Amino acid sequence: MIELTIVDYFIMGEAVGIVSTFIATLYYSRKQMQKISTDIESKILSDLADKMHHLTEITIARPDLSEIFIRNESNSPKRACAHYTLSVYEHALHMYKRGILKDNAWNGWLRLIKGTFKEGTIGDYWKETEIGEWFDPDFRDFINNDILDKESLT
Repeated sequence: MIELTIVDYFIMGEAVGIVSTFIATLYYSRKQMQKISTDIESKILSDLADKMHHLTEITIARPDLSEIFIRNESNSPKRACAHYTLSVYEHALHMYKRGILKDNAWNGWLRLIKGTFKEGTIGDYWKETEIGEWFDPDFRDFINNDILDKESLT
């Protein structure tokens, strides 16, 4: 039978400490990398939203340019504004789903979205045109199921 001295116990404790420090470092590094990845993705989405914002401003200022996006379009600044508004709402939904917008902020956005669909004409554009096809399926489902269905119940 092997007898361990106090020095041997210290050596084993040191080895366990080194290994646990290594594991903790890996864990927190991985967590930080995930946060950085989310931040980078959010930055890219924000940059794209800014570019879309600029394109929409151009289209609102010069309705004759809207045919670049849609042939035989009625060159309506209202439609361009509706598209831009929906793009902002879509961006807010994506930021909420990524956890960047907290529940309190999202509830404000949700009230705004519901209010504009109930009180404004954006709901008419959504229903009467194919403007919804320009957006991703998650956003279309959100508008169709959470906004329009709930609006018809109230």
